[in-house]
Amino acid sequence: MDPISQLVTTLKNAARARRSAVQLPYASFTESVLRELKHAGYLAEVAVRGEGHRRTLHATLAYEKGAPLFTEVRRISKPSRRLYQHAGDIRLVRRGYGKLFLTTSKGVLTGEAARKAKLGGEPL
Repeated sequence: MDPISQLVTTLKNAARARRSAVQLPYASFTESVLRELKHAGYLAEVAVRGEGHRRTLHATLAYEKGAPLFTEVRRISKPSRRLYQHAGDIRLVRRGYGKLFLTTSKGVLTGEAARKAKLGGEPL
């Protein structure tokens, strides 16, 4: 399973099970995605624990009135079907109530930030 699918599945299952935190194997790309999710408000905290090759990522899910903010998640670009979007093709998700995350040449960005920076990329 690719790392992004594992991340999405882990976070979705943790939110459904009302878990407060999850622990994931460390990868720098996964860390950057988690930090962007934290910046967007879906996670309360992201921390790297351990040293060397035993590092893990610890992510605390954000809840509002007992309901998880991380509810519906879809993987757009998959290993079997890679998709890329130009900056002009990036549209609102769920009429502005959702977020799109893209990998760009400047790192992982939200769709709004990528549009402002006029950067395209691969939607996650």
